[in-house]
Amino acid sequence: MLPKDLQIERLAAHNNELENYFRNTIIPQLFIDGDLILRKFTPPAMKQFSLKLTDIGKSISDIKDNFRFPTIVENIQQVIDDKEILEKEIQTTDFRWFQMDIIPYIEQKTKKANGVIMTFVEITIRIKDLKDQEKLILDHELLLDTISHDIKSPLTSLMLTISLLKKNSIETSEQYKSLFYILENSVKKMQSVINELTDAGKQKQKYKTQEELLSFENILEDVRLTLSSNIQDSGAKITSEVNVSEILYSRRKLRSIVYNLVNNAIKFKSTERKPEIFINTTREKNYVVISVKDNGIGIEKANRDAIFKKYNRVETDIEGSGIGLYLVKEIVSSSKGKIILKSKVGQGSEFKVFLKQ
Repeated sequence: MLPKDLQIERLAAHNNELENYFRNTIIPQLFIDGDLILRKFTPPAMKQFSLKLTDIGKSISDIKDNFRFPTIVENIQQVIDDKEILEKEIQTTDFRWFQMDIIPYIEQKTKKANGVIMTFVEITIRIKDLKDQEKLILDHELLLDTISHDIKSPLTSLMLTISLLKKNSIETSEQYKSLFYILENSVKKMQSVINELTDAGKQKQKYKTQEELLSFENILEDVRLTLSSNIQDSGAKITSEVNVSEILYSRRKLRSIVYNLVNNAIKFKSTERKPEIFINTTREKNYVVISVKDNGIGIEKANRDAIFKKYNRVETDIEGSGIGLYLVKEIVSSSKGKIILKSKVGQGSEFKVFLKQ
């Protein structure tokens, strides 16, 4: 056994090394002990979370507002109890986004978690990319749908009309036949181009529509990040109760469903109160049910079917394309699911999406 003086010397050296690491790292990090007391933090953490040296020794409950993440205390306690790493995206007070990792600090002798180490990696650019991607996906789906339905169908009708005219025409001149030939070939070429466009688009998106076992919490967090500016501007409060976490579905489609429903709940808010949105998941027989409930302006009974039609918009001053709910209905119906709407004018609406499993 080493002499006591040497033990103290080595302990001091290790402590100095740890202090040197904390002073020089460029990553925001916190060390919180088993009693949820803040023991150390790196200089970048001081800058990002408006921490002060006097915050050392305080309970994390007293400074949790710095992190703009209401369940941070519960998440830290969860990691201490479960001894498992937790990953989540959070927004700081300067409106920047970070990937947060909460890592359990486990003592080798007792194998108990005696605190956590929290690290933060900035993902602000990723959030911007998510927003741009959402718009591109919406534009792409709208274009494919417009080509498939609004252009393809009239061309088919035109082709049938040409065939009938040829069959019933009494005109037999070569010039007349030549004109029909040119017209028929032109329509066929247009049909061919449209088929190539839609087929290429479907193939390009095919890998994105494959079913996989998804975490609903991750999808919801992704949507929160994408709509962060809308949430901030409106003062919306979003709460959730996830009773069914794992859902077998296409990631892109599930994200599009949740995104459009939450976006609408924020957009059609009441002028008399801030938006409150409650999201929950349950299981009913062979369906997973996603409910999105708000306290917005509500929907007149006469408009409840029409809002799911393409380009339909309720008569309000609120901007929009009228395509969001149409896409949700199309996605859900195509996978043999269903969507139910309950609403009271002036009180709010609830959309319940049934996804067959």
